[in-house]
Amino acid sequence: MLPREDFVSRFGGVFEHSPFIAERAYDAGSVKEPLTASTVHAALAAAFRAASLEERLGVLRAHPDLAGRLAIAGKLTADSRKEQAGAGLDRLSPAEHARFTELNSAYVEKFGFPFIIAVTGLGKDDILSAFEKRIGNGRDEELATAAAQVERIALLRLTSMLPEAE
Repeated sequence: MLPREDFVSRFGGVFEHSPFIAERAYDAGSVKEPLTASTVHAALAAAFRAASLEERLGVLRAHPDLAGRLAIAGKLTADSRKEQAGAGLDRLSPAEHARFTELNSAYVEKFGFPFIIAVTGLGKDDILSAFEKRIGNGRDEELATAAAQVERIALLRLTSMLPEAE
């Protein structure tokens, strides 16, 4: 088994800027060998779900706005930059960028955390459509949806890092 420090170093960024998730998963003894995307994801997701509401909100708030100011300034994590670029969010027209900015602001004002969606496999139109639909959700529904998307993002990141069991 990887030592705790190595595990946290390797998987601490899977949940955006929230290494405490990896620390707690390791400390709970829920990380099992062999390390596969699904086994590590199960351990990390369990730690995320066991976190307090404020801690989970902190994880949500650690995510950047889609096509937002951090993207423009080049300050996204490598994973977020790659994910957003893969969805074409780094190539928006001025009108599209304005729409994302408008939706980001309205969403954060309504829910208190940024819009989160696993963008892998989606294009900008798919993302805008989901954005426009989800902004009409109630807070509890959107909190659950955003948390599920965070877990999906974590699984996608782990799948690119680890093999699956044979």
